[in-house]
Amino acid sequence: MAATLSSTKTVAALRSSARVSLDVLLVLTMTAVTLWLMGKMWSIVWPLIVGLLLTTLTWPLARFLRRHGWRPALAASVVTVLFLLVASGIVALIAVPVASQSGELADGVVEGIDKLRAWAAGPPLNIGDDQIAGAFDSAVARVKDSVGSMVTYVGTGVSTVFNGLVTAVLALFLMFFFLKDGPRFLPWLTRQLPGRFATDVPVVAARSWDTLGAFVRSQAFVGLLDAVFIGLGLWILGVPLVLPLAVLTFVSAFVPIVGALFAGLVAVLIALVSNGLTDALIVLALIVVVQQLEGNVFQPMIQSRGLGLHAAVVLLAVALGGNLAGVVGSLLAVPVAALIAVVWNYLREQLSEPPREPGADESPAGAVAPS
Repeated sequence: MAATLSSTKTVAALRSSARVSLDVLLVLTMTAVTLWLMGKMWSIVWPLIVGLLLTTLTWPLARFLRRHGWRPALAASVVTVLFLLVASGIVALIAVPVASQSGELADGVVEGIDKLRAWAAGPPLNIGDDQIAGAFDSAVARVKDSVGSMVTYVGTGVSTVFNGLVTAVLALFLMFFFLKDGPRFLPWLTRQLPGRFATDVPVVAARSWDTLGAFVRSQAFVGLLDAVFIGLGLWILGVPLVLPLAVLTFVSAFVPIVGALFAGLVAVLIALVSNGLTDALIVLALIVVVQQLEGNVFQPMIQSRGLGLHAAVVLLAVALGGNLAGVVGSLLAVPVAALIAVVWNYLREQLSEPPREPGADESPAGAVAPS
């Protein structure tokens, strides 16, 4: 005889599903409101994030100085000045080679275009000079028609550069204050929160800080190794702009997967324009080998267990961050995913029941029940 559905159990299941759906909807709504508020306050949030990332890089030196008797303000000031000197030196090291080799690179681009034009004129394309000239004239006419849009883009670019400078200045000031007063933050936060929040929030904040610091420092070291090996290979092959390409490789290491592909593509293109197809293929092979060593040797050794995120999770996080917020989203995707994992693991710890000891619910063998 076929079993029939219980109306009582069905109604109970529907009510439970409705309650869970409502709870999830409320959580998603709160998340959306929080993200909306962050977007409205992005001019403050973004310098705060950059300041935190810079602090994770510079905190080990500041902590070393503080442990050796330096006052917090003096240690933070020295570390901030050293950071500015290093950053200025890196910018100078990039600007000088780019300026000195820009003419050579421009000549290489022209030569590469001539080679491409000669190749297109032959079989199987057989594109004549008149067709190329017509396409060039069409492109020039299109540029003339879009002069107004180009002016708008230039204005937007100037505004972006200005906002970037303001963000950098605010981030540096915030880094100084984080280095100076950071250790006093958690005790202050504990005093401000009521009840259980005074325990839970500082613990999550401390774990998040440790995770963020481990991520930034390990990625910086891995990026440094990539930059050294790829830079040496480019220098041996005689590819121009070796130092800027090495710095680009180092910076792109902070955007997992996508950053390495971008830096590698730029290096291959410059090698193709300046040195030809053979050296470009050698550079491509070099980058593939270095990236394989990074993924299979460097990161496991340096990060140990790392962030506890699967490679697929990292890839999806970078893709989602890029779709939502472009380059900034790609940069912040993995740290945000790691912080979410920290919060989730802490919630699991708090919500899990303690393991029962074997035999705790059983009566001792041979025990006689009272009459």
